[in-house]
Amino acid sequence: MDLVDVLHTRYATKKFDPSKTISDEKINQIKELLRLSPSSVNIQPWHFIIAKSPDAKQKVINATSGTYSFNEQKIHDASHVVILCGKTELPDEYLSHLLELEDKAGRYASVELKEQNHMARTFFVNLHKNQFTDLNHWIEKQVYLNMGTLLLGAAVIGVDALPMEGIDFSILNEQFELAEQGLNAVAVVCLGYKQEDDFNAALPKVRRPQSEVVTEL
Repeated sequence: MDLVDVLHTRYATKKFDPSKTISDEKINQIKELLRLSPSSVNIQPWHFIIAKSPDAKQKVINATSGTYSFNEQKIHDASHVVILCGKTELPDEYLSHLLELEDKAGRYASVELKEQNHMARTFFVNLHKNQFTDLNHWIEKQVYLNMGTLLLGAAVIGVDALPMEGIDFSILNEQFELAEQGLNAVAVVCLGYKQEDDFNAALPKVRRPQSEVVTEL
């Protein structure tokens, strides 16, 4: 399928078919989408929980009580629900772990290049931590980059998706004990296959024209 066709046909699924389940093969592809997403200085400050069992999905539903109850059925009927989490800290041990993974994979032709990359990544982490004091926000930006990859990639392999912010994330953190793992829930994406009567599937996609959003110099 042509990329533009995918972009025109993917949409925020509002009604999932509970009788349809994503195959293990496609779930493995989705796991690779999550793993291989780009991030600033390859910081990869994330972890993902894929809820597929009724008990796991119920924990997500528990975070929709009250204000966000309109999302309960979507979570219940989705085949899988991805909880996108960001790390709450990026300690030196984690940065060293990334560096050694890169070194083992053969990214560095010399010790000097390895050290330069480590210094550059540490610089940006410390910049956001100490000078801008927005480290958590910066981490969340990386998680949203990942979510964009997930939404487009899911559409390419024929899986419908719904990104969700209508969640009480403090409850979600408690349900999955994320704080104890050094994590914070950032967003949720429901995955599955649409019901044929999903009203949103037939609506035209409306985006501002290129002339309003792109300047070519």
